Amino acid sequence: MREKITLSGVVLSARPVGEYDRRLVILTKERGRITAFAHGARRSGNALMAVSNPFVFAEFTLYEGRDAYSLISAVTADYFTDLAAMLPGVFYGYYFLEMADYFGREGVEAAEEVNLIYVTLKAVMRGELPLPLVRAVFEIRMLSINGEYAPPEENGRYGMAAYSLLIHACSGPLTRLYAFAASKEAQAEFEKAASEAVRVRTDRRFKSLAVIEKIE
Repeated sequence: MREKITLSGVVLSARPVGEYDRRLVILTKERGRITAFAHGARRSGNALMAVSNPFVFAEFTLYEGRDAYSLISAVTADYFTDLAAMLPGVFYGYYFLEMADYFGREGVEAAEEVNLIYVTLKAVMRGELPLPLVRAVFEIRMLSINGEYAPPEENGRYGMAAYSLLIHACSGPLTRLYAFAASKEAQAEFEKAASEAVRVRTDRRFKSLAVIEKIE
């Protein structure tokens, strides 16, 4: 008999399979990115329906198979249901999940990435910072976590305020990652640096990012 395992994480994507099932990609703290099938999740009244959606943070109980997992149940920590009604915030949310999926690896712990997504979505919900600035902080931190970016040792071509933002985005505590103030000039320079870093250090055109750029 297969043993159950419990993993903590966030649903990055959910796609229909067959008549009633869903195929989930979940980024977990313990095992990185995994694929899990939620059998019956599209059937009305099924207990897995609510937890088989993007932006759901939960403790997932699963059976481990050869190539994928089977979702048994989940204890939800946060649904972020209000995000769906926030435009353009929801598109930023999907971009964050898409980037996490790009960098996620099976068997590689991803606790910091999961926590980064959580605090970033919270920042979007609070609305205290402009969304392009939230996006830039997320981009730099995600690149930094995955060894794809480090700020220069000196500010060089950056103004000191923008350079300070780069340092903060790379190494500031997650609990305070979006607690700062900056001038519009520093924000614009920082956002440009983040966009350039993503363009240089990734080889994918993110679909959700294209949507954001179209509506901005």
